[in-house]
Amino acid sequence: MNIESPRFGSLQIEPGKVIEFPHGLAGFENSRRFSLFHPEGEASPKYFILQSLDDAAVAFQITDPARLGFSYEIELNDEETQLLGFSDPAEIAVAVIVWRDGDHGHDGDANVAQAGTLRASLKAPLLINTRARRGLQHIFTKLDCTLPSA
Repeated sequence: MNIESPRFGSLQIEPGKVIEFPHGLAGFENSRRFSLFHPEGEASPKYFILQSLDDAAVAFQITDPARLGFSYEIELNDEETQLLGFSDPAEIAVAVIVWRDGDHGHDGDANVAQAGTLRASLKAPLLINTRARRGLQHIFTKLDCTLPSA
């Protein structure tokens, strides 16, 4: 399948690489099918692009929260566990949506907003079952965290 992304141009999406988010993402509930890709030429990418297949204009940069010095202990309820359909917690990848202040995704160039502050949506991590290719956005109403002392 092909998709014409306004930010990344023509993208070839393999049907077996589609990730389904049955409830969509916060504010993008109608975007339920996504695909991941990373910038070309990067053997070990620092971030990935989560491109909607339902709305070509919707794409997010995501990264492992550990790259930002953050880790989660997430307790899933029965509905979330069933939705993800996993038997082994190792099947679940955790990611956060990141952006730079002032980044409007011009030409998909990650260097456009280098002067901006990096931001991450830590209260709403993405959980993706890498085997079943199903995901959800887990939204915390309260996020308790301890910052390392300087």
